[in-house]
Amino acid sequence: LEISNLSEKDILVLRLDLTDRSSHEAATNSVLKHFGKIDVLVNNGGRSQRSLFVDTNLDVYSAIMELNYLGTISLTKHVLNHMIQRKKGKIVTVSSVMGIMGAPLASGYCASKHALQGFFNSLRTELTDYPEISIINICPGPVQSKIIQNVFTENLAKSLESSGDQSHKMPTDRCVRLTLVSTANDLKEAWVSDHPYLAVCYLWQYAPTWAWWLMNRMGKRRIQNFKSGV
Repeated sequence: LEISNLSEKDILVLRLDLTDRSSHEAATNSVLKHFGKIDVLVNNGGRSQRSLFVDTNLDVYSAIMELNYLGTISLTKHVLNHMIQRKKGKIVTVSSVMGIMGAPLASGYCASKHALQGFFNSLRTELTDYPEISIINICPGPVQSKIIQNVFTENLAKSLESSGDQSHKMPTDRCVRLTLVSTANDLKEAWVSDHPYLAVCYLWQYAPTWAWWLMNRMGKRRIQNFKSGV
């Protein structure tokens, strides 16, 4: 309100729990009642993971999928019904480069992002009769945020002891800008990352055998650092 021409009626903030799927229809209806339409849905809720599979309880994997995957597609379903009626809209989902590749200490997180990639790529093919409804997948690499402080660990009651240095990650405002540019230009998929992570994405896409070899070498060091508390 202080830096724009918006007024109070142009802003509506609703509390939302992605894991409370029974509340998503009412939340969607509240937005429609206030604004009369939904032009863009940005799916940007989720939690990451830092734990080895052999040490991790299965209920952690259930919680990851409930939040990152099922919660996202539940909200999408209610908003998409409205967009189909209007025959117009954009659904932007913040996936991850982990939806393209695999990485140690994040098997559940990678699984949830692969699930989102598969779901929205399939959904796009179901909407060919609605060319003005865009399905846009954003795949960020490491970004400066509080996601690392809120990761899942080997059990639901345990938090991460050390988040480590975050300065090497992409600044949040640059990730947001590139996401907005991708959205404005209706890109089906955008990899938003600095090197060397972006280079690994290309390697994983076009030379997977080399990518597996590289990830095994990088992964071994990553696991050693994790076990030593780095």
